Amino acid sequence: MSEQQKMQRPPAEIQYAEQLALLAEQDNQPRPPGWVLSLNAARRFILGDEKLGIERKIVADVASIERMLVTLATGRGLMLVGEPGTAKSMLSELLATAISGTSSLTIQGGASITEDQIKYSWNYAMLINEGPSLKALVPAPLYQGMLDGKVVRFEEITRAPLEVQDCLLGMLSDRVMTIPELNDDHNLLYAQEGFNIIGTANTRDRGVNEMSAALKRRFDFETVFPIMDFQQELELVAAASKRLLEKSAIPHSVPAAVLELLVTTFRDLRGNEKSTGKGDSAMDRLTAVMSTAEAVNVAHAVGLRAWFLEQRSGEPADLVECIAGTVVKDNADDRAKLRRYFEQKVAKKPGNHWRAYYEARHRLP
Repeated sequence: MSEQQKMQRPPAEIQYAEQLALLAEQDNQPRPPGWVLSLNAARRFILGDEKLGIERKIVADVASIERMLVTLATGRGLMLVGEPGTAKSMLSELLATAISGTSSLTIQGGASITEDQIKYSWNYAMLINEGPSLKALVPAPLYQGMLDGKVVRFEEITRAPLEVQDCLLGMLSDRVMTIPELNDDHNLLYAQEGFNIIGTANTRDRGVNEMSAALKRRFDFETVFPIMDFQQELELVAAASKRLLEKSAIPHSVPAAVLELLVTTFRDLRGNEKSTGKGDSAMDRLTAVMSTAEAVNVAHAVGLRAWFLEQRSGEPADLVECIAGTVVKDNADDRAKLRRYFEQKVAKKPGNHWRAYYEARHRLP
């Protein structure tokens, strides 16, 4: 087994290394300073190119991807906002990989994150013995990104304290990081061409630590919307869950009928007006995150449950078991809505798979 096969989740630069090499080899268009691909090649990497055998990696509007690439080429920061689970993190990873050839310079926002964790810290043994020096400095993602001219990803930026967020102002405005502990020769780090910041923020957390107006001005905002087309979402869930099941050494994909149940249920419960494009009205919106990413996780769980417990492919009853943990978390109203959904909607849908789905409702918590 190769090192890549041992990884639970290879980063985009490893997973798509052959595609990146092919695009770079055939890319004869002008590139912004510091970029490894031109804007057109980066767009093809993300949205696919049938002629070159490049797969589409995300469902997104071409115009929105072009706006994101242009924003990053101008040197302005890019902020991706949207509902949880709309693939903002995946999109930021793909953009960073297409621009810098790596997505590893990542900051994960949270209440406990400090300025040291995003800029730089110190090897304290060397600091005590030798004093402040470049040898004693331990670079964090922002320092490394500015030094090498790479894109830095700041995930869930509104989960980080305000004082940590605002330390980005100098890097985004003057493109310089001050290191007061060092002497005059090394106390300023100037960003190299190619450096930029991609942030993500989900709409449910934006009020936790709302970004300052000064920081917002230094980003262009782009909203990432849920997938509106039923068939596109179904195909994405099928393809993504198939990859996950293959990686889990499971010889079966989730049957198409079960995936239809899954995607339709998610679209109904998250409030899509027409879940299947056939005029079905939506149920009450749940507080739980009913995203495409969660649907992929549920499909993966269905395949795992069916194979490892009973050595078969997934069935509607498996879906009932696996969907409960996603929908029913700590909100009693969501539990009631899920049961009401089965009685009011699932019971009335035609087809043997819907009947089997309804008859397994006793498995709900």
